[in-house]
Amino acid sequence: MPERLAALLHVVRVLLGHGRRLAETVPHRVADLEFAALAVVCGTYTLPTILARLQRGILRAMALERYLLSRAAKGREIGFVYQRERPPAKPPVEAPNGEPTSGEAAGEAPGGRAEPAEPGGDERMPKRPAFDPDDLRIPTPEELDAEVRRRPLGRTILSICMDLAVIPSFCTGHFWNQISDSLMNYGGSFTTLFKIREHRETSFQKERDRKPDTWSFAWRHPEPETVRRVLGYMIGEAPILDPPGPRLATAPP
Repeated sequence: MPERLAALLHVVRVLLGHGRRLAETVPHRVADLEFAALAVVCGTYTLPTILARLQRGILRAMALERYLLSRAAKGREIGFVYQRERPPAKPPVEAPNGEPTSGEAAGEAPGGRAEPAEPGGDERMPKRPAFDPDDLRIPTPEELDAEVRRRPLGRTILSICMDLAVIPSFCTGHFWNQISDSLMNYGGSFTTLFKIREHRETSFQKERDRKPDTWSFAWRHPEPETVRRVLGYMIGEAPILDPPGPRLATAPP
């Protein structure tokens, strides 16, 4: 098997195993005080929302695994894809009527006027973000297979991590380094990762503010022992999961 492909396939399979275990255990841990450490990464305490994201992350990881195995069967290595720096914005130019306009809008047409878009061009279609963390729609397997083929592999890894609540403090140091390498080498974006985390933390804080007498647990920067109580393991190490037990899956007080 090609070396780089094998390394990425290992990451995908660890994430897939984590997602499946988490989907099994979350309903039995939602009432635990320490569950706040996981809920903040998901942006909510709402169990159906968390489970929907987990299901989507699992299906996306399965699609990526299928793609990598297909390439491996043909002996095809994967190539590096690095994030490109966006060029600086063009300086404002002055339109014929004296009103300033941006160089981006003016384009290259003489006189500072933008060239008209071609009929039916992409300019007339609103662009949909490749991964919206608040969109809970679960694509079909066919849609996921097509998405994996056309997107940089690092972006797919990023989407999987965000759906499966994968952050540095939940992982062993070695495994997080493997995820970081996957993002850096195959087109993932740490900026997007941090923005989604910040957005979800803000959403979780709003939920918490509506019930100030609950969730007193210090959920920021959990210790490894806390992570193991919530997940049963650190992502990247052999999981040690206790049985779900007879406790009812109830909402937080």
